Formats: sequence, structure tokens, C-alpha cells
Amino acid sequence: MIPLHCDPSFYQLLSDSYARLLGQPLVSQAMPVTEATGWLYESAPFAVLAHNTDPDPLFIYGNKAAQRRFGYSWHEITQLPSRLSADAPNREERQQLLERVKRLGYEAGYKGVRVTKSGQRFMIEEATLWQLLDVDGKLHGQAVVILRTHDI
Repeated sequence: MIPLHCDPSFYQLLSDSYARLLGQPLVSQAMPVTEATGWLYESAPFAVLAHNTDPDPLFIYGNKAAQRRFGYSWHEITQLPSRLSADAPNREERQQLLERVKRLGYEAGYKGVRVTKSGQRFMIEEATLWQLLDVDGKLHGQAVVILRTHDI
């Protein structure tokens, strides 16, 4: 099984669902899908994370920018329950965001406190969370683009 960070069909799910819901491309420069798949994972200047639809969702994708910011390797981040990206006092606020996105399809301009593997807290800003919906409307999870962060 091909890891999702190299899977062009997963990239298509991320980018197509983002474009359908937000009316703009996830990757602004035009490039072939296989090239865009690699660019989003390796070189994007913003963090992208996605979690699945499990009752306690697990991250299934985290690009290199997300891995650096949260302090996890690919193997570690893709075994992490996404709720652990926020420390305990901020989990309720995070859960409310996830519920709004379920109802509305996406939310842009979000900011909130998150936590690294080592316990360092930081603020995410200009984040957009959206539903990972395929062309048939099947839900595969949720994803987020985080444009800016800063340490607290």
C-alpha cells in the first residue's frame, strides 16, 4: 500500500474537496498531479494535516511543514489521535470547531492553541479546516491548512 503522502489519489481528494468547498485551489501553481503531490508533502510553506472518520480520529496525513511544527515524524503523526494536537484545556474548543465544519463544510480564518510532541504550546493562525468529501459525497475525514503559527 502506497503511503498517502505519495499517493496522487489522496492528493486529489485533498485538493478537489478543498476547491469544491472553498472555490479556490489548494496549490496555487499549476503542475501535474504527481508533481503537486510531492510538492505539497515536501515543499509547501504551510502545514497540511488530515484525520480519518474514526470515533477518535487519527491523523492520516501530515506534510513536512506540519511534521516540523508539531515535532512528529511521518510514522508518529500517522498514529496520533488528532485530539492530541491540542492540550487538554483546548480540546473542547477544538471539538466545537470540528462540529461546525461537519455542519458547514469548512471554516476559514480559524486560530487556536496547539501543542507539539514535546509539550510546547503554539498558536495556529489563518487555518482553514474542511470536510474531505469525494466526488460522490462520501466523507473520508477532515483536513486543515495552517498558514501561520507562532510560539506562545
